[in-house]
Amino acid sequence: MRHRLLPHPLLTLVLVGIWLLLNNTFAPGHVVLGLILGWAIPMFTVRFWPERVSINRPLLLLRFIAVVLWDIVVANLAVAWLIVGRPQSLRPAFLAVPLVLKSDLAIGLLANTICLTPGTVSAQLSEDRRFLLVHALDAADGDAVIAEIKRRYEQPLKEVFESC
Repeated sequence: MRHRLLPHPLLTLVLVGIWLLLNNTFAPGHVVLGLILGWAIPMFTVRFWPERVSINRPLLLLRFIAVVLWDIVVANLAVAWLIVGRPQSLRPAFLAVPLVLKSDLAIGLLANTICLTPGTVSAQLSEDRRFLLVHALDAADGDAVIAEIKRRYEQPLKEVFESC
Protein backbone atom coordinates (compact mmCIF):
# COMPACT_ATOMS: atom_id res chain seq x y z
CA MET A 1 0.00 0.00 0.00
CA ARG A 2 2.87 2.37 0.84
CA HIS A 3 4.34 1.94 -2.65
CA ARG A 4 1.11 3.03 -4.28
CA LEU A 5 0.85 6.18 -2.16
CA LEU A 6 4.56 6.99 -2.27
CA PRO A 7 6.06 5.10 -5.23
CA HIS A 8 9.58 6.60 -5.04
CA PRO A 9 10.28 8.01 -1.56
CA LEU A 10 13.90 8.93 -2.31
CA LEU A 11 12.88 10.77 -5.48
CA THR A 12 10.26 12.62 -3.46
CA LEU A 13 12.90 13.81 -0.98
CA VAL A 14 15.26 14.81 -3.79
CA LEU A 15 12.54 16.77 -5.58
CA VAL A 16 11.56 18.59 -2.38
CA GLY A 17 15.21 19.44 -1.76
CA ILE A 18 15.73 20.69 -5.31
CA TRP A 19 12.54 22.77 -5.10
CA LEU A 20 13.71 24.43 -1.90
CA LEU A 21 17.20 25.04 -3.28
CA LEU A 22 15.84 26.56 -6.50
CA ASN A 23 13.57 28.89 -4.53
CA ASN A 24 16.30 29.66 -1.98
CA THR A 25 13.81 29.68 0.90
CA PHE A 26 12.36 27.46 3.58
CA ALA A 27 9.12 29.44 3.78
CA PRO A 28 6.20 27.22 4.84
CA GLY A 29 4.37 27.75 1.54
CA HIS A 30 7.39 26.59 -0.46
CA VAL A 31 7.90 23.58 1.81
CA VAL A 32 4.26 22.56 1.31
CA LEU A 33 4.41 23.15 -2.46
CA GLY A 34 7.69 21.22 -2.63
CA LEU A 35 6.10 18.30 -0.76
CA ILE A 36 3.10 18.35 -3.09
CA LEU A 37 5.31 18.39 -6.19
CA GLY A 38 7.65 15.80 -4.66
CA TRP A 39 4.68 13.50 -4.15
CA ALA A 40 2.79 14.25 -7.39
CA ILE A 41 5.63 13.96 -9.91
CA PRO A 42 6.61 10.39 -8.91
CA MET A 43 2.93 9.47 -8.53
CA PHE A 44 2.05 10.50 -12.08
CA THR A 45 5.24 9.18 -13.68
CA VAL A 46 5.33 5.78 -11.96
CA ARG A 47 4.20 3.94 -15.10
CA PHE A 48 7.23 5.29 -17.01
CA TRP A 49 9.71 3.70 -14.59
CA PRO A 50 10.63 0.29 -16.05
CA GLU A 51 12.09 -1.08 -12.84
CA ARG A 52 11.97 -0.53 -9.11
CA VAL A 53 14.92 1.53 -7.94
CA SER A 54 16.89 0.05 -5.09
CA ILE A 55 19.98 1.69 -3.70
CA ASN A 56 22.32 -0.92 -2.28
CA ARG A 57 24.98 1.44 -0.89
CA PRO A 58 23.61 4.94 -0.15
CA LEU A 59 26.91 6.27 1.25
CA LEU A 60 28.71 5.23 -1.92
CA LEU A 61 26.01 7.07 -3.89
CA LEU A 62 26.77 10.25 -1.93
CA ARG A 63 30.49 9.75 -2.60
CA PHE A 64 29.74 9.20 -6.31
CA ILE A 65 27.77 12.48 -6.43
CA ALA A 66 30.69 14.30 -4.77
CA VAL A 67 33.15 12.78 -7.27
CA VAL A 68 30.96 13.80 -10.21
CA LEU A 69 30.59 17.37 -8.91
CA TRP A 70 34.36 17.59 -8.39
CA ASP A 71 35.01 16.18 -11.86
CA ILE A 72 32.65 18.73 -13.41
CA VAL A 73 34.58 21.61 -11.83
CA VAL A 74 38.00 20.19 -12.74
CA ALA A 75 36.91 19.29 -16.29
CA ASN A 76 35.51 22.80 -16.84
CA LEU A 77 38.90 24.26 -15.99
CA ALA A 78 40.75 21.68 -18.09
CA VAL A 79 38.54 22.22 -21.15
CA ALA A 80 38.84 26.00 -20.81
CA TRP A 81 42.62 25.64 -20.65
CA LEU A 82 42.65 23.38 -23.72
CA ILE A 83 40.43 25.70 -25.76
CA VAL A 84 42.09 28.96 -24.78
CA GLY A 85 45.65 27.70 -24.45
CA ARG A 86 46.30 25.31 -27.30
CA PRO A 87 43.29 24.26 -29.36
CA GLN A 88 45.49 22.97 -32.19
CA SER A 89 46.85 20.24 -29.91
CA LEU A 90 43.46 18.67 -29.21
CA ARG A 91 43.14 14.97 -30.02
CA PRO A 92 39.40 14.24 -30.22
CA ALA A 93 38.34 10.63 -30.49
CA PHE A 94 35.35 8.32 -30.31
CA LEU A 95 35.87 5.57 -27.74
CA ALA A 96 33.88 2.36 -27.27
CA VAL A 97 33.50 1.88 -23.53
CA PRO A 98 32.64 -1.75 -22.70
CA LEU A 99 29.81 -1.94 -20.15
CA VAL A 100 29.30 -4.29 -17.25
CA LEU A 101 26.13 -2.44 -16.20
CA LYS A 102 22.84 -4.15 -17.02
CA SER A 103 20.04 -2.01 -15.62
CA ASP A 104 18.51 0.80 -17.64
CA LEU A 105 18.83 3.19 -14.72
CA ALA A 106 22.54 2.55 -14.17
CA ILE A 107 23.35 2.80 -17.89
CA GLY A 108 21.32 5.98 -18.19
CA LEU A 109 23.06 7.53 -15.18
CA LEU A 110 26.46 6.60 -16.61
CA ALA A 111 25.63 8.14 -19.99
CA ASN A 112 24.31 11.31 -18.34
CA THR A 113 27.29 11.55 -15.99
CA ILE A 114 29.64 11.38 -18.98
CA CYS A 115 27.65 14.14 -20.71
CA LEU A 116 27.70 16.32 -17.59
CA THR A 117 31.49 16.18 -17.44
CA PRO A 118 32.89 18.76 -19.88
CA GLY A 119 35.09 17.30 -22.57
CA THR A 120 33.13 14.05 -22.96
CA VAL A 121 29.79 13.21 -24.53
CA SER A 122 27.90 9.92 -24.65
CA ALA A 123 27.04 9.40 -28.30
CA GLN A 124 25.40 5.99 -28.66
CA LEU A 125 24.56 2.81 -26.79
CA SER A 126 25.13 -0.34 -28.84
CA GLU A 127 22.05 -2.41 -29.66
CA ASP A 128 23.28 -5.27 -27.49
CA ARG A 129 23.90 -2.75 -24.64
CA ARG A 130 27.49 -3.93 -24.22
CA PHE A 131 29.24 -0.74 -25.40
CA LEU A 132 28.75 2.97 -24.94
CA LEU A 133 30.23 5.17 -27.64
CA VAL A 134 31.82 8.24 -26.03
CA HIS A 135 33.34 11.26 -27.74
CA ALA A 136 36.30 12.72 -25.87
CA LEU A 137 37.56 16.19 -26.71
CA ASP A 138 41.16 15.31 -25.90
CA ALA A 139 42.02 11.61 -25.83
CA ALA A 140 45.76 11.19 -26.21
CA ASP A 141 45.42 7.80 -24.51
CA GLY A 142 41.99 6.35 -25.26
CA ASP A 143 42.54 3.34 -23.02
CA ALA A 144 43.28 5.62 -20.06
CA VAL A 145 40.08 7.61 -20.68
CA ILE A 146 38.05 4.38 -20.83
CA ALA A 147 39.71 3.06 -17.65
CA GLU A 148 38.95 6.30 -15.83
CA ILE A 149 35.27 6.24 -16.89
CA LYS A 150 34.96 2.66 -15.71
CA ARG A 151 36.76 3.27 -12.40
CA ARG A 152 35.25 6.63 -11.43
CA TYR A 153 31.71 6.21 -12.75
CA GLU A 154 30.73 2.73 -13.86
CA GLN A 155 32.05 0.73 -10.89
CA PRO A 156 30.31 2.87 -8.22
CA LEU A 157 27.06 2.84 -10.20
CA LYS A 158 27.23 -0.96 -10.39
CA GLU A 159 27.76 -1.22 -6.65
CA VAL A 160 24.96 1.24 -5.85
CA PHE A 161 22.22 0.14 -8.27
CA GLU A 162 22.94 -3.46 -9.20
CA SER A 163 23.41 -6.45 -6.94
CA CYS A 164 27.01 -7.52 -7.32
